[in-house]
Amino acid sequence: MGVHSTPAIERDHGFKIWWQLMRPHTLTAAFVPVLLGSVLALKYTDIHYGLFAAMLIASLLIQAATNMFNEYYDYVRGLDNESSVGIGGAIVRNGVKAKTVLNLALIFYGIAMLLGVYICMNSSWWIALVGLICMVVGYFYTGGPVPIAYTPFGELTAGLFMGVAIILISFYIQTGSVTASSILFSFPIFLLVGAILLANNIRDLDGDKLNGRKTLAILLGRKGAIYLLGAMFLISYLWIAALIIFMHVSFWMLLTCLSIPKAIQAIKGFIGKSAPIQMMPAMKATAQTNTIFGFLLTVGLFIAYII
Repeated sequence: MGVHSTPAIERDHGFKIWWQLMRPHTLTAAFVPVLLGSVLALKYTDIHYGLFAAMLIASLLIQAATNMFNEYYDYVRGLDNESSVGIGGAIVRNGVKAKTVLNLALIFYGIAMLLGVYICMNSSWWIALVGLICMVVGYFYTGGPVPIAYTPFGELTAGLFMGVAIILISFYIQTGSVTASSILFSFPIFLLVGAILLANNIRDLDGDKLNGRKTLAILLGRKGAIYLLGAMFLISYLWIAALIIFMHVSFWMLLTCLSIPKAIQAIKGFIGKSAPIQMMPAMKATAQTNTIFGFLLTVGLFIAYII
């Protein structure tokens, strides 16, 4: 653990700081999969709204806690400072105690576990094992001796656990099964959740390299990482087109194309940029692409089911 001097800045413990600490722009990575998985279940059953609410709140709490673990461990490793770009750094910039951040993350985990018990009582106790694995991965994403976030596997891990896993759990607790279509519909969200992490790592590429991280963006280089981000967006839209053509799903799924301008904005926002502050709008647009795409896909599915 590094030695940290006390920042000579005005301390602010208001609600805004605690809200930023949860990194709200990332919470859609938990909200969208729960919504999509639940709407996918409408084809087979009526929605159990208690299970939907419990799953949604638990997922949001786990995501928020994961963000707080990130805040805490970036601090203790000396990676955050007052000039850090982004919404992290509440400990060094706003005087929030590191131990408070860690304890709050653990409290969120505790509440999520209680909600998990309710979910298991109304579905299957196998969900407890899956949920526990998700929570462990959330902790080790930035905690532990070799954080997943510092390796080339951050995007893959985030996509699998915050995209595919949440969609399939949300679907399973409503229907009692997992279908091929639920897996296929989870794939573009897997890509777009991973894209959020890739965008973050493109922004932080230079600093991460100095701190010895080996992220995918570092391995590919800035230009290669931007190409990969573009490919992830493109494949997400082509995947929906393929589902319409080969699986005969509703043309209402094409509503997702309305999110294309955000994806283009994200790519253009990274091209030719090197300063982290210059890439913040592109990073935001990447997260918004996931949110809008997932919401429109959910709307398209809902319309297809009720027509």
